[in-house]
Amino acid sequence: MTAFAARAGMLDLVVSPALRRTAVAAAVLAWPVSWVVRAAWGLPNALGASQRQLRPTVTASEHYYDGKFHNTLPTPALKPANARDGLLRQWHEQRHNGHPGAEVPLTRDEFPVQAGELAVTWFGHASALLEIDGQRVLFDPVWGERVSPSPTLGPTRLHPNPVPLEALPPVDVVVISHDHYDHLDLPTVQWLLRRSGAVFVVPLGIGVHLRTWEVPEDRIVELDWNGSTTVGELTLTCTEARHFSGRFFARDTTLWASWAIAGPRHRVFFGGDTGYTPAFAEIGARLGPFDLTILPVGAYNEAWHAIHMDPEEAVRAHGDLGGRVMLPIHWATFNLAFHRWAEPVQRALVAAERSGVQLVVPKPGGRVDVLDPPDLKDWWTSVGSQSDAEHHSPETADR
Repeated sequence: MTAFAARAGMLDLVVSPALRRTAVAAAVLAWPVSWVVRAAWGLPNALGASQRQLRPTVTASEHYYDGKFHNTLPTPALKPANARDGLLRQWHEQRHNGHPGAEVPLTRDEFPVQAGELAVTWFGHASALLEIDGQRVLFDPVWGERVSPSPTLGPTRLHPNPVPLEALPPVDVVVISHDHYDHLDLPTVQWLLRRSGAVFVVPLGIGVHLRTWEVPEDRIVELDWNGSTTVGELTLTCTEARHFSGRFFARDTTLWASWAIAGPRHRVFFGGDTGYTPAFAEIGARLGPFDLTILPVGAYNEAWHAIHMDPEEAVRAHGDLGGRVMLPIHWATFNLAFHRWAEPVQRALVAAERSGVQLVVPKPGGRVDVLDPPDLKDWWTSVGSQSDAEHHSPETADR
């Protein structure tokens, strides 16, 4: 052993315990710092436009006053009485109810070379591709893994997207209902910006988000409620919804909407995300009847009843709109409430049968010919809810 090596060995014996303690302390302190950095990575960009950037675009709307947009009806986001205590109890006892009890079955139907007369492909949650009179409309496309501004925080997918973005056929127009992360997804917008020439038709303010994400001005159409635009032979009308908006602390700084899509031969209504409103009857009388309604049936709770329809209200809205066929959306893909995973579609089916409404419920990735809809096949009951599986597990039974 050399003198240097011997000296190094002595130093290791004397100093290394202190060095080890220091290193351990540094690692313990560094871990949350690195986690926070990772959680915040890309956060400013994902948040979209600031209130200052939004103001010149939104302030002219009659629905914008006192520094924010408003619903036509008084609409509390949460019921005030005991809502906090009730939600905390539900979070503790029921937060896993919305997880599937087994793997969610997916499919990947082929897209025709030319868009069909009237067909719809559901990708899960509110993302759907409409074929109407030879054109294609992509609603609320969310291909991201997590509906959050952060890569490490927020709800994650309960199933993969059944169709890769690269496999989508050419799209004529992208329609967005509002700016919540489960409806407006930055990574998906960035992909569509690079790989598609589609126009983005959006409610007021969301175009400002898109501009901050470098979407060109000539690919953005922003509309207030009752405003319309044309893309090819389609007329797209921004219609009222009962909801709210916001991508961080500021609330209601951009408009939320439902949409009526009218072609030369067919009409479709897209609900996006909304509570029940009498406006549906007015929309149906003015712009309907609709060959297809695409309506949210999930993520409901009594505490936020005004801003999320339950399944029975969705079926009622379908009737108000003069709908013929209804596709239930806003369920199955993200756990955003406390109901069981399959409950939204199960309740929707009961309400639809009672009201004589025809539902189509494809697996995620399934394409439905609305002019010749298939018979319903129950693929959801066997999946069930994670809480059901835990309730019936041997470990639970022994308790």
